[in-house]
Amino acid sequence: MDSTTGALKRALAARADQLGFDAVGVTAAADAWPAEARLEEFLAQGRHGDMNWMARPARAHPQALWPEAKSAILIGVSYAPPDDSIALLQRKGAGLVSAYAARRDYHDVIKGKLKDLAQWLARESAADVKVFVDTAPLMEKPLAQRAGLGWQGKHTNLVSRGHGSWLLLGAILSAADLEPDAPHDDHCGSCRACLDVCPTNAFPVPYQLDARRCLAYLSIEHKGQIPREFRAPMGNRIFGCDDCLAVCPWNKFAAEARETRLAMRDELRLAPLDDLAALDDAQFRARFAGTPVKRTGRDRFVRNVACAIGNSGDSSLAPALMHLLEDNSSLVRGMAVWALSRLLDGDAFQRLKSVRAGLEGDPAVAEEWGP
Repeated sequence: MDSTTGALKRALAARADQLGFDAVGVTAAADAWPAEARLEEFLAQGRHGDMNWMARPARAHPQALWPEAKSAILIGVSYAPPDDSIALLQRKGAGLVSAYAARRDYHDVIKGKLKDLAQWLARESAADVKVFVDTAPLMEKPLAQRAGLGWQGKHTNLVSRGHGSWLLLGAILSAADLEPDAPHDDHCGSCRACLDVCPTNAFPVPYQLDARRCLAYLSIEHKGQIPREFRAPMGNRIFGCDDCLAVCPWNKFAAEARETRLAMRDELRLAPLDDLAALDDAQFRARFAGTPVKRTGRDRFVRNVACAIGNSGDSSLAPALMHLLEDNSSLVRGMAVWALSRLLDGDAFQRLKSVRAGLEGDPAVAEEWGP
């Protein structure tokens, strides 16, 4: 590395720290990598579920997205939560939102600062740049491993020795030829904590995920009804799942997130299920404005809430479900039927069925009532 390039990289790291980024690294954008072959296998096996955007050709390689790219600068921002995601699963009467989502939308927070860093780099290097925060077909996790930020663990997420499994990622592609950092070695060893904790066995083998079995995918991305085999494992999760992240032993080194604009909002993290079940579209949008939760939409969110009520074991929540039998969304009505079948005794459910089942015009919802 010549002195000019070395000075630029040191200045880049200093600037990133000033902006509040917790990790930064550089890798070559032009090099061949095995991530393309892994992506092709993932897609060929249909493990992406409804996420058809993952098949975009530009995702295969950084230069497929931007041919002029020579370097990729990866940044990480810690979102280590102040609470215990696993312990909160026992709060059956409250809906649990994933740690990354119970706060301001990280896309907005990170992108503004990343644009600042990118503009600085463009001035200092006299080279064009492009900024990405999980909004373009770019595989950030393999790039982050190559840039030395951490390694992709057995749960397929990035693991950092300093921040555990709690890093949000962003990327700058630059036309400047920057000296790359050394790739990070894998330090999972024989640990299986993330694999063993998964309630739906979403990892066929270590380092491979079948998104169709992942509760984060099912509660956020999946547009249809939640398959029956995954409803009970959903527990009180209503947006996302942190289990495989939360049990990572490397989290013991993670300090609570320092970015104040990403502070956890307790009222979003865990809220009474009956309150959430009563949200109409306007109320949902107002409650979750500026957070990742808003993007999934009210209907899918309340579908998840109804599922959590069915898993609560609390029959006092049945009236909240009765209200949802009148909902405009077939997803919500169908899950409300299932949840009522769990909370009511057999005779009470049959009486309800005799009154309500014949009024249902959607075949999928009618099927939830049973034969």
